[in-house]
Amino acid sequence: MAGLIVQEWIEESGGAEQVLEAMRVAFPEARVACLWNDDPGRFAPDAVDESWLARTPLRGRKALALPLMSGTWRRGWGSAQAPDWVLASSYVFAHHAGFGTRAGVPKFSYVHTPARYLWEPGLDGRTALPLMGPPRAWLRGVDRRAAPHSGSLAANSAFVRDRIRRAWDRDARVIHPPVDAAAIAAVGAWAERTTSAEQAVLADLPDHGFLLAASRLVPYKRHAAVLDLGERLGLPVVIAGAGPERERLAALAADASVPVHVLGRVSDELMRALFQRALALVFPPVEDFGIIPVEAMAAGCPVIVNRVGGAAESVVDGLSGVHYDPDDPAGFRAAVDAASGIDPDAARRRALEFDTARFLDELRDWVLGGDDQAVAGTRPNSVASAAG
Repeated sequence: MAGLIVQEWIEESGGAEQVLEAMRVAFPEARVACLWNDDPGRFAPDAVDESWLARTPLRGRKALALPLMSGTWRRGWGSAQAPDWVLASSYVFAHHAGFGTRAGVPKFSYVHTPARYLWEPGLDGRTALPLMGPPRAWLRGVDRRAAPHSGSLAANSAFVRDRIRRAWDRDARVIHPPVDAAAIAAVGAWAERTTSAEQAVLADLPDHGFLLAASRLVPYKRHAAVLDLGERLGLPVVIAGAGPERERLAALAADASVPVHVLGRVSDELMRALFQRALALVFPPVEDFGIIPVEAMAAGCPVIVNRVGGAAESVVDGLSGVHYDPDDPAGFRAAVDAASGIDPDAARRRALEFDTARFLDELRDWVLGGDDQAVAGTRPNSVASAAG
């Protein structure tokens, strides 16, 4: 049997899904296991195995299913034959996956982050309520006890590596996520690749003087902070993305003192055309890594990112973009002025350092190169023991 790639769940869009697709490019014979698959057209139907949760009313109900996820991963499902290796793409409990690893099958956990709603509730409001305290403490214990059995670890940024050290007392190598930087940078005018309907959307937008916010519309992405920045500076704002915050953002846009366009989900071609039209992409969340800012740089778009978080690793302050404090309005004008002076070619060159080809090479070297930490039962190096 070939290897097995596991991921929490599969959605229609998202950074984790981009990583999963690249993992399948690196290992095309590997099967995929997930709790549920909400994008069945992404892979061949016989290549993906869903868990028992997919056949229950808990499918897609992440908060309610959370207490059952760890046990489900540990037991595994699907083929009775153990895979040659297990590669987990984890941001909740996928790194707990069993699937034969107790029998000596090498295991590699690519960690997007230790679950934010357990370890960083201030960044993710889904379990920040006082009533969520006791279950969060219990689930933290479950997660910490599983950490020594998660095999060899790779973090998607140095920022997440530090979070892994704090949460699990384990170290990790850093493998930044894949970005189609070369393909994006190769096209000088993405607007010419859009449909006639998308060109009509572009025609309704300001030519080049708008601030762009682009990512899933959820509270921690802080799109409203971009709207506030636009109002303070008198600049139009364009928001691209889908998610539960869309109605709230549309209501804020209707009352804004500057033009605000909430576009919803857009195609890759239209997104890249927006990058090339924007004054700057503004990215205020404390992000684990942040693929969108790298994509924007590849298109030659200046980016303004939170100085805290993984996005500050890819964006070189003053060279390919600007670091700023989203909670310091006094610095907004300086950040936008600095972004307007960024050399688009410098931004593209920086983005190319994160191209998918680099990710594929590093991933294959990690999984196929041999790592004692990958074998279940091997005592992993803790941060404390490494320091000693």
